[in-house]
Amino acid sequence: MIKSRIFARRFFHTARCKKVDFLRKSCNVRTLQQCSQIKSKILFVRHFHNSRNSWMPVVSFNLSDIGEGIKEVELTEWFVQEGDEVAQFDSICEVKSDKASVTITSRFDGVIKKLHHEVDDIVLVGQALVDIETSGSSDDDNQDEEEVSEKVIVDRDDEENINLITKKALASPAVRSLAKKNSLDISTIQGSGPDGRVLKEDILNLIKGSDSKPVRKPTISPPVPVSATIPAEDKIEPIKGIRKVMLVNMTEANKIPHFGYNDEYDLSNLVSVRKDLKHEAKKHDIKLSYLPFILKAVSMSLSQYPILNSSISDDMENIIYKSSHNIGIAVDSPHGLLLPCIKDVQNKSILEVAHEVIRLQNAGLDNKLHPNDLSGGTFSISNIGSIGGTYAHPVIFPPQVAIGALGKIQVLPRYDREGDLRKAHIMCVSWSADHRIIEGATMSRFSNNIKYLLEDPSRMVFYLK
Repeated sequence: MIKSRIFARRFFHTARCKKVDFLRKSCNVRTLQQCSQIKSKILFVRHFHNSRNSWMPVVSFNLSDIGEGIKEVELTEWFVQEGDEVAQFDSICEVKSDKASVTITSRFDGVIKKLHHEVDDIVLVGQALVDIETSGSSDDDNQDEEEVSEKVIVDRDDEENINLITKKALASPAVRSLAKKNSLDISTIQGSGPDGRVLKEDILNLIKGSDSKPVRKPTISPPVPVSATIPAEDKIEPIKGIRKVMLVNMTEANKIPHFGYNDEYDLSNLVSVRKDLKHEAKKHDIKLSYLPFILKAVSMSLSQYPILNSSISDDMENIIYKSSHNIGIAVDSPHGLLLPCIKDVQNKSILEVAHEVIRLQNAGLDNKLHPNDLSGGTFSISNIGSIGGTYAHPVIFPPQVAIGALGKIQVLPRYDREGDLRKAHIMCVSWSADHRIIEGATMSRFSNNIKYLLEDPSRMVFYLK
């Protein structure tokens, strides 16, 4: 009996020391004195009880198949860190494929235990993104063990101080990410939300306050003489993302024998028509360009020469004629060259085509294109003239068999049919076709038909369906 009392007394002393050490480790330098003051007011109440082993299962959250045959993605941003609490549908990270950016959300409630990848890493479909300790418990039917539980009773005056020392800051993953980007320690920020939750406004106020501080002028030191020139080093950059897909596609395109054809169109009449219709387009919040007219003329010409809207079967035995005119438009985005396509141009009005052009261009620049916008193309147009240049040598995008490049519209002197010199709006056009199934004469007739429609837009109205 005496031995049992001595053992219990030693055990309680050890547990109390461990508790005090835990509080000291949880405090920073400024709060050590506060910890020691509060420590004397803490009463430890302990009792022995028998309980089952309780545990929180840790599951691996893997990258699921996001469709369109995508096998790998680039991890562009983490919205959580190890130790963060997440709920179902909270944002975990953002990944980018060659076709679109996708935000990955959590399927579990729990705590992030491990991040398996760094930003800019390539993640394969099926690989683990994070480990999540999910909320739940399980009983061990084979073994009971004796545990010591401790309950801490604190004076009400010191309860708030204890919470400030030991409690983890409450904040959403987005707020934690914002704090991290601005090098702020979120655990030191007093939140204004419920239960002390740190809100986005708290972070922005701190940032705004730091920006308003006067900036010290740097001390100008005398220049240090340079004894030797340090040679520049070569930079090695891995090929990934959109550029990697472009490398694969253009390697395949190099296997296609290209036939080139160039011409120039007089768009003087189209310039006048567009000028008259710009006011009408503004009623629909559309900034009308020349491209919708050109795309519609291309579609009308594809109806007459359907072999240009086809592809070759994998076994090289058949030509597959496409029923829809899904015309891709090249977009020069900060993330690389994109080729979203306007679906069923043959069934759309010029106004509807103009709306789709603006939507796809804006989405491409913001990296917000949907995978469906980037798939199913049957013909392509590159509007290189919006940047500059006249003629180009466009490269076919497999499995398509033809592509066109539009040069900039120039005001040049030209003779009319009566021999009089006049001012003309000239656009140079370059075509490339798969010479395995398309003859030069076919491409020439196709281009002439587009020229016929664009040089007198009233003909487009006559033949529109």
